[in-house]
Amino acid sequence: MSKIFLLDTNKKPLNPIHPAQARQLLKNKKAAILKRFPFTLILKDASSHAEVQPLRIKIDPGAKTTGFVLVNDATGEVIFAAELQHRGFQIRDALTSRRQLRRGRRNRKTRYRAPRFNNRKRNEGWIPPSLQSRVENILTWVKRLQKLSLIDSISQELVKFDMQIMQNPDIQGKEYQQGTLAGYETREYLLEKWDRQCAYCGIKDVPLQVEHINPRSKGGSNSISNLTLSCEKCNLKKGTQDIKDFLKKDTKKLESILKQAKKPLESAAAVNTTRFTLLNALKATNLPVETGSGGLTKFNRIQQGLEKTHWIDAACVGLGTPILNIKGVKPLLIAAKGHGTRQMCRTDKHGFPTRYVPRIKFVHGFQTGDIVKAVVKTGKKVGVYIGRIATRYTGSFNISTKTGLVQGISYKHCKTVHKKDGYSYSK
Repeated sequence: MSKIFLLDTNKKPLNPIHPAQARQLLKNKKAAILKRFPFTLILKDASSHAEVQPLRIKIDPGAKTTGFVLVNDATGEVIFAAELQHRGFQIRDALTSRRQLRRGRRNRKTRYRAPRFNNRKRNEGWIPPSLQSRVENILTWVKRLQKLSLIDSISQELVKFDMQIMQNPDIQGKEYQQGTLAGYETREYLLEKWDRQCAYCGIKDVPLQVEHINPRSKGGSNSISNLTLSCEKCNLKKGTQDIKDFLKKDTKKLESILKQAKKPLESAAAVNTTRFTLLNALKATNLPVETGSGGLTKFNRIQQGLEKTHWIDAACVGLGTPILNIKGVKPLLIAAKGHGTRQMCRTDKHGFPTRYVPRIKFVHGFQTGDIVKAVVKTGKKVGVYIGRIATRYTGSFNISTKTGLVQGISYKHCKTVHKKDGYSYSK
C-alpha cells in the first residue's frame, strides 16, 4: 500500500503513514493537507514520534518515461512510486520549428548580413536542451522527495545496456562470475532494437531466439550489429543461409532489416547521452549513489517474478535490491508540461501571426497549469471535472481531464486543487 508523506510542525519529514492513519489524523483535525501531489500531511501540534527510518530513492531514467521509487532497504517495502513522462522530444521539435522560422525570417529580411560565429561558445558539459530537460526533471523530483522523506542513498540505472559485457563476454567481476547477466544484456538490447518481434515475419508474443544475420558458418561475427531476433520457425527455415539468399524474393524486407541492423537506438542514445550528467547531478546532493545496468535490473525483476513497468524497473535497480513488497502500490503518474511560452503571438505553420497572446498571467486568481476541481450544476456541461486548466481572459476555461478536453467552463465553478508547478498528475 502506498504510504502518505507526513511532516512535523517545522516541515521536517517523519515516517510515511498508512492511508487509514492519515484519514484518522484528518478526521481528528490533528493534521492538515499540505500538498495534493504527492499527497502530504502536516501535523498541527508538535509531539514525540518514532525514529525516522531512512529510505533509498531508486531511479530508472528513460528517454520518454522515468520511474521513481522510495524503498525501505531494511524491510523491502515500497513506500512511494511514480512515473515521470518527459517532454524532451517536444522541446526538440519546438526548437527545430523555431530555427526554421528564424532562418526563413532572416533570409527574407537580412539576406546579405555577414555571418557571425563568435557568439556560439558553449559551456563545458553542455548538452542539448531537449536532453537537459530530462536531467532537470529528475533532479527536481529528487529534491522534492528529499523534503518529504528522509533519503540516505540513491540507486540509478546508469546504462540501459552494458556494452562491455556484450563485446567481451569473458569479463571478470563478482556480478559476472556466474555468466548469467551477459545474456540478459544482449537479449534486452535486441528486444528494444527489434521492437520485441520476429525480424522476418513480424510475429509478437512468442518466444524469440537470438539469430545471426550473417551466419557464423559463413564468417559472421557475434557483433551486436550482426544479431537480430527471430521466431523458432523462421530461425529453422533460414538455417545457415545468407540473409540475401533467404530474402531474395522480398527485397523490401531485406533492405529494412539491413538498415535496422546498423541503426542505433534513438531512445537509448538519449539516455546514454545524459547518464553521466545525471550521475554527477545526483552526486552533487552529497548522497551515496549506487549504479547498475538495465540487464541487472531485468535480472532482479525476473528473479522476483514481477511484471515490467517503469516504476517496478526502478525498484529493481542496483545490486542491493531486497525482496520487494509492492502489494497495493499505485504509482503517481507525472507529466512534465513546462512553464508556458514567451511567444507574444501564435503562428501558423508558415510562421505568420494568427492570434494574440495576452500578457496577463492570472485570470480571476487562476493561471494556466493550475489543477482545479469544477462542479457544474446547471447547463449543458453538468458534472464534476478535475484536471489541468488553460485560462482565457473571458473567464471561460478549458480543463484537460482523464477522459479528454472539456471546453467553456466558467471560473465561478472552479476551485484550485494544486497550484501550477510545471507538471500534471493522475493516478
